[in-house]
Amino acid sequence: MAQRDRAAVRRAVHTRIRRKVSGTGVRPRLAIYRSLNHIYAQLIDDEQGVTLASASTTEKDLRSGTGGNVEAAQRVGRAIAERATAKGIESVVFDRGGYRYHGRVKALADAAREAGLNREEASASAGEAEEEATAAAEAGAEG
Repeated sequence: MAQRDRAAVRRAVHTRIRRKVSGTGVRPRLAIYRSLNHIYAQLIDDEQGVTLASASTTEKDLRSGTGGNVEAAQRVGRAIAERATAKGIESVVFDRGGYRYHGRVKALADAAREAGLNREEASASAGEAEEEATAAAEAGAEG
């Protein structure tokens, strides 16, 4: 079996994801690209083939120190959510770009939810976290 590099594996996963995930004008795709030093986010309407908004750590107002950490991803997530709400977009389809939903990718998505994108998902995940914490506390009290 031939060995494939990490980038080839990510491209294959991204292609598989893109078969299922597509953005519209009403609910665009929030696409993420993560490099070693920066993180980029775009809102894309796949029906028209247009980028509606974008944000990245290469922008002057979002740049501070390094762009390759969780804090930078949170800044980009908040910025893309603000730009989306300014254009009247409240709901998006998340495209993790072949990356695992962990670390910087998760931080960007969570920050975008907290800033106003996909409010129903943010409230649902907060409710689930509260239920899990309550169940853990009850299990600890019993044991």
